[in-house]
Amino acid sequence: MDSGEKRLNELGYKQELRREMSMFKTLALTFSSMAVFTGTPLYGVSLLYAGPASLIWGWVVVTFFTWFVGLAMAEICSSFPTTGSLYFWAAHLAGPRWGPFASWCCAWLETIGLVSGIGAQAYSGAQALQIIILLSTGTNTGGGYFASRSVFLCMYIGLTLVWAVLNTFALKVVANLGIISIWWQVLGGLVVIIGLPLVASPTQSASYVFTHFEMSPESTGVSSKPYAVILSVLLSNYCLYGYDTAAHLTEETKGADRTGPTAILSSIGIITVFGWAYNLALTFSIKDPNYLYDPNNETAGALVPAQIIYDAFHGRYHSSTGAVIFLCIIWGSFFFCGLAVTASAARVVYALSRDNGIPFSPIWRRIHPKYKVPSNAVWLCASIGILLGLPILKLDVVFTAIISISTIGWVGGYAVPIFARLVMAEEDFKPGPFYLGSASRPICLVAFLWICYTCSAFLLPTSYPIRWKTFNYAPIALGILLTLVMLWWLLDARKWFKGPVRNIEVQNGG
Repeated sequence: MDSGEKRLNELGYKQELRREMSMFKTLALTFSSMAVFTGTPLYGVSLLYAGPASLIWGWVVVTFFTWFVGLAMAEICSSFPTTGSLYFWAAHLAGPRWGPFASWCCAWLETIGLVSGIGAQAYSGAQALQIIILLSTGTNTGGGYFASRSVFLCMYIGLTLVWAVLNTFALKVVANLGIISIWWQVLGGLVVIIGLPLVASPTQSASYVFTHFEMSPESTGVSSKPYAVILSVLLSNYCLYGYDTAAHLTEETKGADRTGPTAILSSIGIITVFGWAYNLALTFSIKDPNYLYDPNNETAGALVPAQIIYDAFHGRYHSSTGAVIFLCIIWGSFFFCGLAVTASAARVVYALSRDNGIPFSPIWRRIHPKYKVPSNAVWLCASIGILLGLPILKLDVVFTAIISISTIGWVGGYAVPIFARLVMAEEDFKPGPFYLGSASRPICLVAFLWICYTCSAFLLPTSYPIRWKTFNYAPIALGILLTLVMLWWLLDARKWFKGPVRNIEVQNGG
C-alpha cells in the first residue's frame, strides 16, 4: 500500500479518488496556482504608492516571512495527507473540544478564499486579453479595439467556463496541462525576464530601481510613508500564497506524506526567484514613469506592465508585435493558474461536503463515475466565481475587492491549523517524514503573526479620499459572509458539525 494511502486509512478515510499524481505533476499544479506573473495587474498601483525601491525590497521581506508559513504548512501536510487539508488539520490539531469550531472556521475561510481566487485569475486573464486585443488592432492611440465592460465580463465568464470544463475530466488531463504550465512559466518567464531589459536597453539605473522612493499623494491620496509602503507591498503579499494546492491533491498523489511538503517548498522557492526577477525586469525597463498612467497612452493606462513592454518593443522595433507575444506568455500564466485554482477549490468543496459542512452536501460530494473527480463541486465553484464577476458591469473596484477577499480567506485559512499546531502539546502531534522538531513552535509563531499582518493589510482603504467608486469593499463583503457563517454555527451547525467524519474504521487509530 502507498504510504500516503496508508496514512489516510489511519486517519479514518478510505481511498476514493484515483491516486495517480506523481511528484512532478503535483509540483506543476502547485506552481501553477502561484504563477510567475500573478502580480501583473497590481504592479502599476504598487509602483505608484511608494516607487520602485519599496516594491523591489518589499518582495524580499515578504518572501522571508513566507518561508516560515511554508515550513509550518509542509510539516502539517506531511502528518495529514488528506484532500480536506487545512480544515482537516485544524480539526485534529485543535483537539476534541475546539476541533469542530476550528475546522468550521478554517473550512469556510479556505472555501471563500479559493472560490474568489478563481474570480481573481479570471479578471487578470480577461484584462491581459483585453490589452492583447487592443495592441493587436492598432493600440489606444491608433484606433485599436478596447473591450467594453460587457465584453470584458464575457471574457471573464468564458475563462471560468473553460476551466470548469477541463476540470470535469480526469485529473490526469489537468495534471498534464499543469506540466505544460510549469514549462510555459519557467521558459516563458526566462524569455520575458531576460528579453525585456535587453529590448528596452538602455534601461533605468540600479540606483533608481533599488533606492528610489517616490510617493504620489496627488494620485493615491496617501501621504503617510509607512502607509504607502504597506500598500506597495500588497503586490508581494498577493503573489506569495497558493502553495497549499499540493495539500489539496494529497489523496490523488503517490507518497503524499513526502511529495506534498516537497511540492509546497519547491513552489515557494521557484516563485521567490522568478517573481523577484520579473519585478526587476519590469522596473529596469521603465522608460517614462509618468506616462505609464496616462489614460491616453497606447494601452489606455489600463495595465502598466503592458505599457512598459510596449514602450520597450516600440522604442526599438517601432512595432507592437513583440509586446503582444510577451503579453500572450503572461496571459498563459493566468490561464494555467486559474485552471489549477479551480481544481484546488473543487477539492476543498468536495472534502467539506464529504463531512456534511455545506448545504446540499450529498450533491457536491458526488464523484464522476468515469473520471473519478468531484465534477459537481467544480461547477459549483465556477458558478460562484462567475457571480463574483457580475459587478464588473458597474464598478471599477471589483478586482481590488476580489483579490482582497481571496487573499484574506485563503491565507487566513492557513492561520487556523498553524495556531493550533503552535499551542498543542508536542506529544499529541504525530509527525510525518517532514518534521521540524524543536524549531516547529518558533516557526509557527512567526508564521501566524505574519498571516495576521497580511490579512489586516488587505482590509485597508487603498485610495483617499474614500469614495463609493474607489472604496475597498472587501471588509464589508467578508464581514457579511463571516457573520453568516458564524451565525450558522451558533444557531445550528455546532449541534451536528463535528469536523472530518471518518468513513472507515481502522484498528490502529489515527
